[in-house]
Amino acid sequence: MLKFHRTYEGVYESFRWRIPKYYNIAVDTCDKWAEQRYRLALIYEDEKGTVQKYTFWDLKQLSNKFANALRHYGIKKGDRVGILLSQCPETAISHLAVYKTGAIAVPLFTLFGPDALQYRLSNSEAKIVITDNENVPKILALRDSLPKLERIFVVKGDKGHDYLDFWEALEKGSPQFQTVRTLADDPALIIYTSGTTGPPKGALHAHRVVLGHLPGVEFFHNFFPKKSDLYWTPADWAWIGGLIDVLLPSWHHGVPVLAYRARKFDPEQAFYMMAKYGVRNVFMPPTALKMMRQVKDPRAKFHYQVRTIGCGGETLGEELLEWGKEVFGITINEFYGQTEVNLVVGNCYEVMEVRPGSMGRAIPGHVVEVVNERGEILPAGEVGEVAVKSPDPVMFLEYWGNKEATMEKYVGEWCLTGDLARKDRDGYFWYVGRKDDLITSAGYRIGPGEIEDCLLKHPAVAMAAVIGAPDEVRGEIVKAFLVLKPGLAPSSSLEREIQEFVKTRLAAHEYPREIEFVSELPLTATGKIMRKELRKLEMERKSRRAPAQDEGQKPT
Repeated sequence: MLKFHRTYEGVYESFRWRIPKYYNIAVDTCDKWAEQRYRLALIYEDEKGTVQKYTFWDLKQLSNKFANALRHYGIKKGDRVGILLSQCPETAISHLAVYKTGAIAVPLFTLFGPDALQYRLSNSEAKIVITDNENVPKILALRDSLPKLERIFVVKGDKGHDYLDFWEALEKGSPQFQTVRTLADDPALIIYTSGTTGPPKGALHAHRVVLGHLPGVEFFHNFFPKKSDLYWTPADWAWIGGLIDVLLPSWHHGVPVLAYRARKFDPEQAFYMMAKYGVRNVFMPPTALKMMRQVKDPRAKFHYQVRTIGCGGETLGEELLEWGKEVFGITINEFYGQTEVNLVVGNCYEVMEVRPGSMGRAIPGHVVEVVNERGEILPAGEVGEVAVKSPDPVMFLEYWGNKEATMEKYVGEWCLTGDLARKDRDGYFWYVGRKDDLITSAGYRIGPGEIEDCLLKHPAVAMAAVIGAPDEVRGEIVKAFLVLKPGLAPSSSLEREIQEFVKTRLAAHEYPREIEFVSELPLTATGKIMRKELRKLEMERKSRRAPAQDEGQKPT
């Protein structure tokens, strides 16, 4: 646990890892608290407004029962179990039960379509899938293409189908279960990458990954936990950000978590939920914060008392940080990480200056640098690849079934993130872009992040994505896809105004030479902008235009 010091340097230098030889996620995050019979672990509100509360003792009993059910149906140490559920008690129970059996959990987004599910379940060779009545048709339609899939458990499933009812199977199990003794380095879960840079890869994590996340969670939540803390995120628990940034670290500390099932994020409802349950700590993805910014005068409508907000996935920029101070009375602490090695850079405004646009500094316990292609640390100010020194408890074990990709992830002792950044003399990291997001225009190397941040400062812009569009003269040009705020309509005059807005605030070569107004942007299930989809769109358009240009015709 982080020790409080008045300075960042004091916190960083005093931290020491304490990773035991044997460690099991379920024992640490649930069973150790169960002796405190009435200690609250989970508050769950469903779509109808029905509220359920679970203590750690409840969750220990329920997960033991379901672990016995899994064992009865043949699950053993090392087997993979898919969990296709949203934020709900059954998701948490399933994770705990899987870890107790020594099996490997495979979290899956309910937003996934059949291709995404088929790929992940086939690649992981999952023997069991746990899902609900709403999502089971997807699995049943895929069953013939998943020869390793043996059983399907369904929450509140219809009778007479070829699957097992989750709660019926659970209730048949004994509340006594001897958890498999696992090493801290034993595999615990496979979380698939979002696929923004190619086919999804299964990042295999060990049980120790929860311990590896703790200093990051404690850091960006200003020395979490504190008295009366209660943690919530709208982020799905199938994402590493929901599961291991929120749920499991909270339970490690015995802090209750709010779970709320909603089909679509509602910014007003978010304020309402925080006020209703007295939420003190929030992890909010950038896209959600941008939507919440459009709620007028929330302080007048909702009496929330949030202590800390963490945000990761995309840089916020000065505009959103200032909004956070105005609306919540606090500084939003940004953090950085990825599925393979998460929460390694961040901010903690209690002990350091938060610099708008910066990712923050290395989180205690992690050695993070900017390196070149040979793994050499670059001087301050030079752009290179963000890299984390191994070994590190938060670092993944390997890509499931992909040794070649695993090897490519490392240069010597450095785990490469694929993200370009520069590190200043004070140790702050400044994001430039993904290696494949970098725009090369007339010899300039341009990162999209800074331009997107600038675009969001324009009063008409709600969301922005910037890519390099093919150009015969410059190689690439900066192109922006913009979602306007409600009530505003696209126009050529607005386009010119926005271009001039960027040109006068950034370098002349960085303004978007093309702007396309769109109703929405392609996002991953975790809310990240999929720039690769926009680049693909531009390449397809160019290929369609090329023949017409060759024949001297006007492009359509």
